[in-house]
Amino acid sequence: MVRHEGKESFAVDNKAGKNGADSNRLHAPEARPGVIAAAVYQNGKRICDIPIGDAHHWRQKENTVIWIGLHEPDSVLLAEVQSEFDLHPLAIEDASHAHQRPKLEIYGDAMFVVARTAHMMDGEIIFGETHLFVGRGYMVSVRHGPSTSYNLVRQRCEASPAALAHGENYILYSILDFIVDNYMPVVEGIHEEVEELEERVLRDMLDKKDIERLYLLRRSLLRLRNAIVPLVDVCRRHEHLELPGMDATLHTLFRDVTDHVRRVQEDIDTLREVLAFTFEASLMIGQSEQTEITRKLASWAAILAVPTAIAGIYGMNFVDMPELHMRYGYFAVLATIFIVCGGLYRFFKKARWL
Repeated sequence: MVRHEGKESFAVDNKAGKNGADSNRLHAPEARPGVIAAAVYQNGKRICDIPIGDAHHWRQKENTVIWIGLHEPDSVLLAEVQSEFDLHPLAIEDASHAHQRPKLEIYGDAMFVVARTAHMMDGEIIFGETHLFVGRGYMVSVRHGPSTSYNLVRQRCEASPAALAHGENYILYSILDFIVDNYMPVVEGIHEEVEELEERVLRDMLDKKDIERLYLLRRSLLRLRNAIVPLVDVCRRHEHLELPGMDATLHTLFRDVTDHVRRVQEDIDTLREVLAFTFEASLMIGQSEQTEITRKLASWAAILAVPTAIAGIYGMNFVDMPELHMRYGYFAVLATIFIVCGGLYRFFKKARWL
């Protein structure tokens, strides 16, 4: 957390900076691959953009925070950032390799936070990863994979200098809140598709394509849940523990993020249960239809077995069969067949097999 005692004037900061704030405004650092933004803020107001190599000139200034945003930086850029902010080697090693589990690590008076991002693209959940280095007077965010840019977070923070004056931990809260808020559209999009599948299973039997989509949705929700659940612990630790530089006034904000994460987790669990019930309902409906078809086939087979059996007996062509010499024997046999088949049909109809 940036301390506010002993505030220095902007003129003093201007002299102490490498090129001066006005000079930096006029001569912004050249764009560098992997660097999205690198700016200095004093008392919540943006002073200037700086090159990464000038960060150490601003670190020790009162009420000043350096906010750097990186996207898939190479090892050279990460090594430079490590040198400027004295970052722990293990944290740098994790930041250089994506696919880390969401977590919070404390290295002395600095924190290293890993969070997973998610957004919808062509009906599929696309996951990204964000690594956050938080220390006294600085915030470094490292994005890996496809994810929403944090420029919107920066704009919101800059629009509220009083809140941004709380320093790096307020920026941490803003980024985590932004990540969690982006989970909402993903869950809502899946919710609409789940409702459609749920209504369809009651109207028609799901086909193979629907079953495959149902399975993919359950798998995507499981991956999303695995990304969110560890984040609950990360936010809870910010809410209750005395982390380095944490202002007690920010505990309420992190508690709000924790509530949002838990709500998303509950929605995911609910959707997974609904998908499971939908799949089970589809199986039960399919089995019910198969059973009904089996009953109909069995009923007709029993009915047709009567004339088949009688015709088979008379097809043996024995001479000693009294009915062959009866005047009305043929009609008597036909009548017997119709009576027996009719009785069987009525029985199966009453039993609701037909």
